[in-house]
Amino acid sequence: MAESTVATFDILKEVKQRRTFAIISHPDAGKTTLTEKLLLYGGAIREAGSIKQRKAAKHAVSDWLAIEQERGISVTSSVLRFEKDGIKYNLLDTPGHKDFSEDTLRTLVAADCALMVIDVAKGVEEQTEKLFEVCRMRGTPVITFVNKCDRPGMEPLEVMSNVENKLGIRAVAANWPVGYGADFQGVYDIIGKELHRYQKTDHGARQAEAHVSDLHSGLPQTTLAPQYREQLEEELMLIEDEFNNMDMELFQTGKVTPVFFGSALNNFGLDIFLNYFHKLAPIPQAYEHSEGSEYPLDGNFSGFVFKLQANMNPEHRDSTAFMRVASGVFKRGMNVTHQATGKSVRMAAPQSLMADDREILEEAFPGDIVALFNPGFFRIGDTLCGTEMLKYDIIPLFTPEHFMKVVSKDPFRRKQFREGLNQLSEEGVVHVFEVPNGMGNELLLGTVGVLQFDVVKHRMLAEYKVEMDIQPANYYTARWLPGDEVASQLEKAYSTDITRDLEGNPIALFQSNYALRQAEEKVGESKLLKFKTH
Repeated sequence: MAESTVATFDILKEVKQRRTFAIISHPDAGKTTLTEKLLLYGGAIREAGSIKQRKAAKHAVSDWLAIEQERGISVTSSVLRFEKDGIKYNLLDTPGHKDFSEDTLRTLVAADCALMVIDVAKGVEEQTEKLFEVCRMRGTPVITFVNKCDRPGMEPLEVMSNVENKLGIRAVAANWPVGYGADFQGVYDIIGKELHRYQKTDHGARQAEAHVSDLHSGLPQTTLAPQYREQLEEELMLIEDEFNNMDMELFQTGKVTPVFFGSALNNFGLDIFLNYFHKLAPIPQAYEHSEGSEYPLDGNFSGFVFKLQANMNPEHRDSTAFMRVASGVFKRGMNVTHQATGKSVRMAAPQSLMADDREILEEAFPGDIVALFNPGFFRIGDTLCGTEMLKYDIIPLFTPEHFMKVVSKDPFRRKQFREGLNQLSEEGVVHVFEVPNGMGNELLLGTVGVLQFDVVKHRMLAEYKVEMDIQPANYYTARWLPGDEVASQLEKAYSTDITRDLEGNPIALFQSNYALRQAEEKVGESKLLKFKTH
């Protein structure tokens, strides 16, 4: 069916059946385990393989890169699809390790909603705060899952206060834990007014058996002491009307978050969570294009590339571009226009992914994520169009926070050294700069997290057979510059170096906080950018 003959109502009907979301959390909050269990409950997998089982070499579905399997962490963003009750979910699984890359930020740009996972014992932690700032910047709705309620931790009301105090967002309970720590037996569904008591099954590899009843008939069936039953009833009287009175507009703009309690490891509370998640999570939203207005979901086909991943198939030196469909209908075999170059490209073999498992995709609608073969000129942030030319400028450069000087140990592999780093730069794994006042074949790498240097070193050796010497470059901080004029003003500034990335974007490197303050006085803080659009 040609794009022009697809009825508008068909597109909007498909949009209403989709939910595209990203999971954000601090390390060890249970994000990967929760991801596995959502796939389990969504029917995408039959048995969950959690982090705990990796000792038996059963790696989680969402972690496929060799370095992830070795360390039991997520360092790239996976794209996972599953369907439940007629709703098609696109789950963008972001890195959970504290040292993450711009990959995380870009993934959040491609999502319509964020699922924030919090450890009941630790509350909101540093990584969660950093990722939440990205959601705040975009006004992204956030739904919270408080995990590990089967372990000792904060009282539920204390968790709610922690979320509000740390993030400045109002927390509204959607369910409530029944029992605490080792006594955790289930949850009370505040929305549906039902008590769910669970039984553990097969170490959490399969769905938990639930006994559903009203609160007053179900409470005596628990093993809670009388005083704890009374405490539970008092807490529910205090909060039970808050969800029904929640301002949906404040939720949809990221100012209020519904909170669910549960245990991903034991599958407690996941049935309730998924039941309401598709009702709370927004349908795919329209994006603003360069002319300053939102392009309609039912317009002509358009999409943008938010992630590049090279060498997903180790047997073939390939590059995959992940595209978010922004409008219209995407069809296998269609010709699209690459906006940046004007080239026409035939989409011969688009794919959907379950981590590293691929399936040919016949069609996709707004909100869907499509894996495309990169013909060699796709870049992060590129727009792909159908019959109408437009451009999305929505993916910013993130300011690198750590810097290293690198050089190839083997001088005869300089070509592979630069080619490999150029590829990783295009993927957004690392920023590559010329060394200010440098000599020889040395390059400067910049990342958001320290772990990315290990990822670069690992991939350069595994994929390009290049071994590198790495030395720290002691810069305090950096700021992107809006153009050459500001760069020339700062070229001779105190303890400041000016260089450019491989795309020619100028950046100022400051050796101290004092140097940064001096530069702010000289050119103005507004011209020293933490985020820069391409």
